[in-house]
Amino acid sequence: MGAMRPTVLLFDIDGTLVTTGGAGRRSMDLAFERLHGRRDACDSFSMSGMTDRAIVRKALEIIGVTPSPAAISAVIDAYLRHLAEEVPRVAERDYILHPGMREAVDAALSRKGFAVGLGTGNVREGARIKLERVRIHDRFSFGGFGCDHEDRVELIRHGARSGAALLGVPVEQCRVVVIGDTPKDVAAAQGIGATCIGVGTGSFSPEALLACGADYAFPDLTAHEALAALLDGR
Repeated sequence: MGAMRPTVLLFDIDGTLVTTGGAGRRSMDLAFERLHGRRDACDSFSMSGMTDRAIVRKALEIIGVTPSPAAISAVIDAYLRHLAEEVPRVAERDYILHPGMREAVDAALSRKGFAVGLGTGNVREGARIKLERVRIHDRFSFGGFGCDHEDRVELIRHGARSGAALLGVPVEQCRVVVIGDTPKDVAAAQGIGATCIGVGTGSFSPEALLACGADYAFPDLTAHEALAALLDGR
């Protein structure tokens, strides 16, 4: 069955597509330790659903460093160097591609009129490092990334427009679906008028995501009706 409308899917990464065994958090802590001697810079807040650059901005402010563009970029660069080292070190049992994700992505890619991309707070290179470990990065030809905008609504908007451009239609004519595991994913989808499918593979239950306004929420994408909601909007 084909989609009724051209469809843009935007998948979050951390907690949605994959769990990285803490590699991202360790890499951020190591970057702050290397540059500022403070491995505790991110200890006082939750990074869940935040963009990489927003995380760095907030942590710099906490330790009393002016979050200039140069200072933020320096931490991001150090973080990426550590991430490339930390990801391969994570044990196989702790680095998880969540159930149903590969199958859902491949099912969407097989359908005419679907553009399958990322909608993530990770900067583009961080996304590549994390997803190549589980051999799924090559499925995503575009996205909205944390290097496109610090604000999650705006990076999701960027991803939606990029997907629509690939389909050759205005974004206003597309069904846009955000797949994520946090209330911030739900809010970002709402911010651009997109559908949100929540997955309980991160820190929030499906019930919590529905309470935040997700259109659908499932324990994971192997759940009954999850694939139908993703592909057919039902």
